[in-house]
Amino acid sequence: MAITRLTELAHGGGCGCKIAPAILSEILAKMPLGVVAKELLVGTETSDDAAVWRLNDSQALVATTDFFMPVVDDPFEFGRIAATNAISDIYAMGATPIFALALVGMPIQVLSKETIGRILEGGQSVCTQAGIPIAGGHTIDSVEPIYGLVALGIAHPDHIRRNRDAQDGDVLILGKGLGVGIYSAALKKEKLSPQHYKEMIQSTTQLNTVGAQLGADSSVHALTDITGFGLAGHLLEIARGSDLDAVVSALALPVLPGVKELIAQGHFTGASTRNWEGYGNAVAIAPELPDEIKTLVTDPQTSGGLLACVAPDAADRVLNQFKAAGFSYARAIGHMAKRKGVDATVQIRT
Repeated sequence: MAITRLTELAHGGGCGCKIAPAILSEILAKMPLGVVAKELLVGTETSDDAAVWRLNDSQALVATTDFFMPVVDDPFEFGRIAATNAISDIYAMGATPIFALALVGMPIQVLSKETIGRILEGGQSVCTQAGIPIAGGHTIDSVEPIYGLVALGIAHPDHIRRNRDAQDGDVLILGKGLGVGIYSAALKKEKLSPQHYKEMIQSTTQLNTVGAQLGADSSVHALTDITGFGLAGHLLEIARGSDLDAVVSALALPVLPGVKELIAQGHFTGASTRNWEGYGNAVAIAPELPDEIKTLVTDPQTSGGLLACVAPDAADRVLNQFKAAGFSYARAIGHMAKRKGVDATVQIRT
């Protein structure tokens, strides 16, 4: 079998591989209650980015895992993107990564040892950039290529930033531009320009290192990263966990170059449609806004940006922190507000 593109082997790519929100909710709703431990500071209760275990009064262990199928065809870049995405969940809790374990599933009768090696080298390069070792892992022979990491981090228990602690009036700051899923859909159809491919790689391999700084900032009340469920989905998790509404200005959303044109040409992922089907009843988009807004806010963001809920008087300072850390697309995109209805919602306005 002659395989020229990694994405030919994947039925979905990157964070677009996630199980749809509605199906996932049904599955988890039937899970029995497990062991309850006082040391477990963050578990599954609000679909947060990582689990957190208190080690002592000054240290908490943060643990997460993330893996997916190829979102690009270059094996080295696939490894880089997958590793960056996995480590992001550590930063999204306000923690600092300390080491990782590799998760590797490869069709060994289809991909060459050299190609598989390049995927692992890509992941290793990102871990080196983050200053952590890959200390082990697990491999299997699988039908589709799968790569990712178990990532572990450390933080002071008081510096852990959950997705459920947003406060009324908090300013929403998004660290990266939207549209990675749109890029990936166009790439799979060979319709993505070299310049936009470069933008895609730059965005998906930029480590969210600023998260460790934000965790130590008492003005940052809640933190998450935007991945497979899109901006609206992950923002809805914050709203529900905090019992608030989220209000977003569509005009303030940072969008990667060329994304709106690609949407107009019909490029979007199946995950975007599944996302809307899963939570669209809790997202209100102003009728005067163009149809592209729904695609943007549901677009699965592989290795997306951090989303911080920040006290209003600190918003400019925190935004400048993002900018100083190299996040040129960072924007204030809205605010959290008192819940008006029976359930928390995300409201997209002009």
